[in-house]
Amino acid sequence: MTSDIFFFIVVGFCAQIVDGALGMAFGVLSTTSLLAFGVSAANASAMTHVTEMFTTAASGLSHAYHRNVDWRLVARLAPAGMIGGAIGATLLANIDGKVIEPFVSAYLIAIGLLILYKAFRPQNRREVRDWAVPPVGFCGGVLDAIGGGGWGPVVTSTLVGRGHDLKRVIGSTNFTEFAVTLTISITFVVTLGWSELNSAIGLIIGGVIAAPFGAILVKRLPVRALMVAVSMVIITTSAMRIF
Repeated sequence: MTSDIFFFIVVGFCAQIVDGALGMAFGVLSTTSLLAFGVSAANASAMTHVTEMFTTAASGLSHAYHRNVDWRLVARLAPAGMIGGAIGATLLANIDGKVIEPFVSAYLIAIGLLILYKAFRPQNRREVRDWAVPPVGFCGGVLDAIGGGGWGPVVTSTLVGRGHDLKRVIGSTNFTEFAVTLTISITFVVTLGWSELNSAIGLIIGGVIAAPFGAILVKRLPVRALMVAVSMVIITTSAMRIF
């Protein structure tokens, strides 16, 4: 049990360091690791989101302190993301884990490829169209719940591609993710029960310890190199789960 908790602490710490610096990847990294460890798809997603209630709160407050948050963007993203998250969690909790696992792994590979693509895509600065923000938040919430991750890769990459400032997008998606994660976690607890989620304690410890550093690292680390590394880890481990 001690070694298991240590494993979860390390996973939570590493995933949150990357997520805080990039505005994405805590969910996909944690879920991919848990799936490789033998956790079912529904429980892996549930554990990840219960953990993210704590890590996103800490990370979001850190980004707010460092003035990386666009509050207008948060107000547009949060409601749509919460609705999408509740729908996605309900669907996943009522599907056989053995049936859904290959699809979850395939989804994670797609997210890994998306992150890799975004790492080498030149930034196209143009006027932002606000009408697209709620649909992006809704899709991000649904996919995040079903895949155990995806809010950051889907929402952050899309908004940056549409012309939002990178640092504000990272801070805002991190802050908004708390509301989305809270909704998803409540849905999972209602459908699965808390007893299945005890192992999330290790993820919480590791993630909360790492959370304050993300807001600082976002200004200092080479983003492209990190994104390439994250995408390779996600693609490789998910592919191993499929084959």
